Amino acid sequence: MIAYEKFVLDNGLQVVVHEDHTTKMAVLNILYKVGSRNEIVGKTGLAHYFEHLMFGGSKNVPSFDTALEKVGGSCNAFTNTDITNYYTSLPAINLETAFWLESDRMLHLNLSDKTIETQRKVVIEEFKQRYLNQPYGNAFHLMRNLAYDVHPYRWPTIGQSITDIENYQRQDVEDFFLTHYRPDNAVMVVAGDVTIEQVKELSEKWFGDIPAGNIPKNTIPMELPQQKKKIFTIHADVPTDALYKVYHVPGRLEEKYLECDLITDILGFGRSSILEQKLVKNTDIFASCSGYVMGNVDPGLMVFNGKMEKGHTAEEAEKVLDEVIGDFLKSEISPAMLEKVKNQAEAMKTFEAVQLLNRAMNLAYYTHLGDTDLYLKEYEKKTAIPAENIITVANELMVEENSSVLYYKKTKE
Repeated sequence: MIAYEKFVLDNGLQVVVHEDHTTKMAVLNILYKVGSRNEIVGKTGLAHYFEHLMFGGSKNVPSFDTALEKVGGSCNAFTNTDITNYYTSLPAINLETAFWLESDRMLHLNLSDKTIETQRKVVIEEFKQRYLNQPYGNAFHLMRNLAYDVHPYRWPTIGQSITDIENYQRQDVEDFFLTHYRPDNAVMVVAGDVTIEQVKELSEKWFGDIPAGNIPKNTIPMELPQQKKKIFTIHADVPTDALYKVYHVPGRLEEKYLECDLITDILGFGRSSILEQKLVKNTDIFASCSGYVMGNVDPGLMVFNGKMEKGHTAEEAEKVLDEVIGDFLKSEISPAMLEKVKNQAEAMKTFEAVQLLNRAMNLAYYTHLGDTDLYLKEYEKKTAIPAENIITVANELMVEENSSVLYYKKTKE
């Protein structure tokens, strides 16, 4: 359990305070409830683009990083399908500097033409380097687009295409900022050598006068149940074939999600997993293979992917993967196997609790989900799931008509 207190400002900003006086450091983490799921066709990638814009300076802060470094701080951010998260670590004695910096860019972000164009070029270059010029770099562009028909999860956070990024207009940028970067769409966690009284005072001082947005968000289209297996094949200049196979699964807050998480823990997590033992160590087809669940807010994907050894095809790989999954669906999970994956979950939870920053991020994330205590409740619920429930859910969801498969094939020489 992570000890915390929380309050809400009149403008809707949710504030969570985690006191830890064993350190002289502090973390200020601001999570905005916006990710690629909040974008629309033709204007994709805006959430990630704003992650860059937020470091482009604001009315009273020409350089965010420089101002922070002067007081011994460091910062970073990330964007995913559901959230954009900004975090700052600094000596607790300089905490107010973090409040000043974050409030200034929430209220007065620099959206000059120069900043917009500079960050546009940065994001386009990132798109090219990470997704177009890397072997298998566009695999999840293709996989998402195959698996989803209407939901915004069908494009990655970087955006659906470079063309979308090139075509952002000033109005698009300003509208996105005013819609999503408002205090009533944010969760702020302050952790470390701080007090609740101190954080209340600083929150009112620096954020209390920032107006709420109250701007309606776009309605997010939901997927219908998939009725037929989908297959897509691409040939590219890559070292070997690769296989990506996914199944639709419930969203993070829905029933059966935790069973799906346990399924992939058993099948694909770690060196002792079933996939590692049966497909990597005991066949000459897979060079690597893993499985995991995308913990999306809306219904997501259970992913199995791997690279092939030279001379073997993605189609061969799917066949042996299906055999292993088929055996799993007909099996009983041993008490020892279930205990192992639950111990892994406990170890991960313990590891996450060690670092102050991880605690702050978890408090922000679960508050955004609607229940700060869900961090503990989710773990307790997951570790109480019986083996027969896991197999029942696996048999319900891991069927061919619920699957999408990408064969990423090496171009023949």
